Amino acid sequence: MAQEISLTDAYQQWQQLDQQPVFVDIRDSQSFATGHIPGSRPLNNDNVAAFVQQTPAETPVVVVCYHGISSQPAADVLQQQGFSIVYSLQGGFTGWQARFPDDVERS
Repeated sequence: MAQEISLTDAYQQWQQLDQQPVFVDIRDSQSFATGHIPGSRPLNNDNVAAFVQQTPAETPVVVVCYHGISSQPAADVLQQQGFSIVYSLQGGFTGWQARFPDDVERS
């Protein structure tokens, strides 16, 4: 089972440009366009195979959903695909947006 990461820890890692994990957002495309963590990438059934193929397995990955619930099974799937460090973001994007409103990007 993938680990959970707190909003504070995820934010601190997000700020470390040299060792920043990849943030993947599994929400629907309209929700992603409305607001997302800057630098995060949308991840869905259509592009997950390419993501797995193109991303080194040792890259830390933080999975983001709405509230931090559906990101857990998605993180487990990425772990099963060979990623060694995968986190589920506690509180999801809703928590991030409430805690860090200045660090939200809109498409």
